[in-house]
Amino acid sequence: MTGSIAATRLAALVGEFDRSPAYAGLAQRLRLLIAGGRVDLDLRLPSERDLCRALDLSRTTVTRAYAALVDGGFAVARQGSGTFTRLPGGRRQAFDRSLTPHTGSEDLIDLSCAASAASPGLAAAYTEAVADLPLYLGGTGYFPTGLPALQQAIAETFDERGLPTTPDQILVVPGALSALMVVASGLVRPRDRALVESPGYPNGHAALRRAGARRIAVPMDVDGWDLDAVGRIVRDARPSLAYVIADFQNPTGNLMGDPQRAEYADLLRRAGTVPVVDESHQALRLDGRPMPRPFASFAPEAVTIGSVSKSMWGGLRVGWIRCPAVLTDRLVSARISMDLGSAVLEQLVAARLLRDRAGHWGAHRERLRRQRDVLAAAVTERLPGWRFRLPRGGLSLWCELPGHHRAGALDLAAEAEQRGVAVSPGPAFSLDGGLDTFVRVPFTRPEDELRLAVDRLADAWEAVTTAPAARAGRRSRVMVA
Repeated sequence: MTGSIAATRLAALVGEFDRSPAYAGLAQRLRLLIAGGRVDLDLRLPSERDLCRALDLSRTTVTRAYAALVDGGFAVARQGSGTFTRLPGGRRQAFDRSLTPHTGSEDLIDLSCAASAASPGLAAAYTEAVADLPLYLGGTGYFPTGLPALQQAIAETFDERGLPTTPDQILVVPGALSALMVVASGLVRPRDRALVESPGYPNGHAALRRAGARRIAVPMDVDGWDLDAVGRIVRDARPSLAYVIADFQNPTGNLMGDPQRAEYADLLRRAGTVPVVDESHQALRLDGRPMPRPFASFAPEAVTIGSVSKSMWGGLRVGWIRCPAVLTDRLVSARISMDLGSAVLEQLVAARLLRDRAGHWGAHRERLRRQRDVLAAAVTERLPGWRFRLPRGGLSLWCELPGHHRAGALDLAAEAEQRGVAVSPGPAFSLDGGLDTFVRVPFTRPEDELRLAVDRLADAWEAVTTAPAARAGRRSRVMVA
């Protein structure tokens, strides 16, 4: 997977930097590019001669900058071959052991987690936020509803989308899953019925189960939401809550249009069901077309949850709840019973990113668009029997396997993991079982990794379809994020 980057391309990515002294400023910019994922790992950097010409610097400056990268663990010099990018501690330093499967292979491509590297500019936002942190050190540091500056920034994102929102409607929490847990704690009583999508987000399903809800599956297919079925289920079950992912639904990638949102909201309103709308992927449109109106525009009683984890970086644990005024006290009480506020530094970072959201989201979406197209082309070429719809946004392809084989997604996932690529099989997203003819393949890794991942998936699929009986019963550990 080793490649190289041209000096002109690297110079464009470096852009302006502090030249006092120049070698230190250049080294800092290169560290941020490598750590932020804009320059891939195991990539050969340009020769010192080529880069000093592209940046109009002395050879000594570039030599010292490369040496600083090596000293800091962000590069390794190989005699006769050049200087190659790396991360301190190696590739696995960037992954948590509880999420990433262990196969004994150092080059595992983990596609069980639909999250990407940090968006460009995130490291700079952290640096700037640290400078602001002393302003808050004289207080307790507890902000149970969120820093006012962040509440304002989040409210403005809703205003921008045509949903008037005041900062006191915003409750800041550590991520969208935490937001759902707060909502479930505040609104769900033991044995209450909760509507969930199947296939749907398994961690969301689990959060509702832990709150004591009886989950009722609404079937979701590759064509989207069957509102006739929703209407029948809602009338019969009268659920107290409905967990809905209307924007690039996880895992199918479906996007609910305005007419469907209006009809769905009306069905829930008639049953007295509170919509809990997960907008974690809302900012990830990839085709440039206008997005539908927020679900809460059609359902003023809706609770909306979101985060910057999918649209900025998973390690930035900042999410939010937008709620109608009538529910604010209940949700604040539920939140305080869990913790007394999110980390101040994280909130300062998120506020900065959201104030410049157009630039940050634009760069992130452009990267995802390229990766989506590379993955789709690779699957079409190497696995022509697999079917998928190219999503308008989100993070994954929802692939349907040919149904005439004895082997299914669970067999494929187990074999693929042994070959160095981890994917999530369809049954992981099902509430009632089934979906073994589907697999979710995120396009969140660099382009070269995606091509290699598809090569490995193709080899794994050939193996399990030509000798499925020999692999019957072998299962991979399923972890979905």
